Amino acid sequence: MVEVAVGALVLAVVVTFGLGASRLRTLSGRVGSFVCAARPAQPPGGAWSAGIAQYGAGRLDWWRSWSLSPRPARSWERSELEVLGRDSMEAAGRPDLYLVRCRHRDAELELTMSPGAYAGLTSWLEAAPPSDVARLV
Repeated sequence: MVEVAVGALVLAVVVTFGLGASRLRTLSGRVGSFVCAARPAQPPGGAWSAGIAQYGAGRLDWWRSWSLSPRPARSWERSELEVLGRDSMEAAGRPDLYLVRCRHRDAELELTMSPGAYAGLTSWLEAAPPSDVARLV
């Protein structure tokens, strides 16, 4: 009886891990997706959540890396997303990443992304239809 319970537990762990790995592979393989950590700007120094972002027609969707949810954890409408600035994360030991400060509606947030992903984000914002053009710094 104990062997069956242990076997079922091991099977559940393996299946959960497999589903999570499949989800991450699917998300990262989508057109317009990039690795992106996110956190609210307030309070300062909050914990980062690792994730994957994807450009959509009118919004930027963001999924947590460590979740099985098929829905994005956050969505930011392009018309209401504003880039406030960016800094290199070289001082934090990550010269390959930018810290990007953004505002969506009245909430400020911080994202980390590669320089290529930042170029894509700003191009995507600038390419919005005339009525939806977001502001960039």
